[in-house]
Amino acid sequence: MGYRETLKHPIIARLSLIQLISYFGTWFSQVAIFSMLVAYGADALTISFTAAMAMLPAVVLAPIIGVLIDRINFKKLMTILIIVEICMTLGFLLINSLDWVWLLMILIFIRSAAASLLFSAEMAFLPKIVQDEMLKNTNEIHSIIWSFTYAFGMAVGGVVTYYFGYDSAYMIDAALYSIALVILLGLKLHIDDVTHSDSNWKMFKDGFDYIRSQRKIWHLILLHASIGLTSFDALVTLLADFQYKELIAVPLAIGLMNATRALGLMIGPFIIGKIISKENLHWFFILQGISIIFWSQVEHDFYWGLSGLFVTGFFVTTLWSYTYLLIQEETEAKFMGRVISYNDMFFMLSNVLTAMFIGYATKAGISLESITLTLGLGFIATALYYRWFKKVYLK
Repeated sequence: MGYRETLKHPIIARLSLIQLISYFGTWFSQVAIFSMLVAYGADALTISFTAAMAMLPAVVLAPIIGVLIDRINFKKLMTILIIVEICMTLGFLLINSLDWVWLLMILIFIRSAAASLLFSAEMAFLPKIVQDEMLKNTNEIHSIIWSFTYAFGMAVGGVVTYYFGYDSAYMIDAALYSIALVILLGLKLHIDDVTHSDSNWKMFKDGFDYIRSQRKIWHLILLHASIGLTSFDALVTLLADFQYKELIAVPLAIGLMNATRALGLMIGPFIIGKIISKENLHWFFILQGISIIFWSQVEHDFYWGLSGLFVTGFFVTTLWSYTYLLIQEETEAKFMGRVISYNDMFFMLSNVLTAMFIGYATKAGISLESITLTLGLGFIATALYYRWFKKVYLK
């Protein structure tokens, strides 16, 4: 079964369209946010904290998110969350100096909390309507859409920010979310919701006990979390500010760098998705590590750095979607929302730690090349971890 056949499913098709529009808007305004910080004179730690703030909600709110997903109707929850994203995006218009960076971080936190909850809800919902090869394809389609919108959202966002300013980017972002909301309202679902009579505390406790007892799922969650080492937002911004701004304007540099990487994210699944398996997964972790190490050696040059970024993105999407599939396949349906939320918690924690590592390492005087190299070595270690996991759990 190919992607085209999977998209013939009416629910998958409409959800994919919603993703396409809303994700494009998110990355569109992402360039504006970081370009704005650079223009206002933000230091490396402020940039890193801002990047981390977009990932923190999935870490601190995971127990609540899991219960909400398993208890609230999927469409109703999505509607509320998209409205929250619209309101927070419009709030970015209030930021006009670093004096308001605290408000920016609050707005980013709330918007990211809504986005994290929406994403986790969708990933918990999908196994209820599709299984096996179709579920694998759906995960990969989701990743390809993310990558596609990341590429074009960043690229177009960089150009719009450069020529029209930050506020225009935020307004366009809010408009795109509004279009996604209208499309969502037309979504027709014929899935019976699971009724939970237990209290929220009991659901939280049962979910925690379940995931604690499932050691195989625990290891899969940690493997999936390793993909967070590719959280390069802060690193890309610092490269644009420290090394490339004499060659190209910072918004354009950020947009082009992220767009180039995202092209690799988008193309990779069409090739790697056909051959990846439980037997050879460790080789792709190794290749991911090697690609980041290659980037570390060429990132001092803007144009060579673009080629390195393309290669770093080539393996990420498939690694992300395939490790997610392994978790979905191992989880009982009634615990799906809670397990997915904990999985996203550890994934985002990995992203936060990566962003903070980049910020503090830069402040300590460690070169960006050495920081990038360290992230690549992390994937080599992950490959060894998976080899052990396969020997113990996949006999």
